Amino acid sequence: MTEPPAISFDRTAAEAAVRALLRGLGQDPDAPELRDTPARVTEFWTERLAGYGVDLAVELKPLPGDLTPVPVILERIPFVSTCEHHLAPFEGHATIGYLPANPPDGGGTVGLSKLVRVVQAYAWRLQVQERMAQQIADALQTHLRPAAWGVQLVAVHTCMGHRGVKTPGVPVRTTLLGGTWDANPPFPFRT
Repeated sequence: MTEPPAISFDRTAAEAAVRALLRGLGQDPDAPELRDTPARVTEFWTERLAGYGVDLAVELKPLPGDLTPVPVILERIPFVSTCEHHLAPFEGHATIGYLPANPPDGGGTVGLSKLVRVVQAYAWRLQVQERMAQQIADALQTHLRPAAWGVQLVAVHTCMGHRGVKTPGVPVRTTLLGGTWDANPPFPFRT
């Protein structure tokens, strides 16, 4: 799995683009209430796209010591991401887990917060839900080499709720399973 490099933001270009967008929408970017909007929008997107700079090899480094390989499943990790087609948010929750493989085949066990960081790293990018689920699954497989793994994302997409068919609140579920969980998933991954 090849990760894209961290992106650098050209704040000047981003602020100029927001000013141009405001003008294109018939607004005066120099009006008192909009004067600071280009800087605020640029700061927002700098935070919103911070996932490109996360090194998952560092995040998914195994804990030291001899740990018994038991299933590790985190349920309902909240996330907010951005649809790459409309730059509109989608938000929901992720359930991710893995069953460490016995040494020397497996990559060990990681701290629980590291799994949350994997979800955030991929959510904080321009995304589509299907790719995000696959990226999380690939990260688990690549860095942990588990005997089993699962990823389930359930999200509501404002691009569907606020435009086009205008159907708000419809959850979209994406589930990927592998290893021994492919045929017999644990309860949190059963739909």
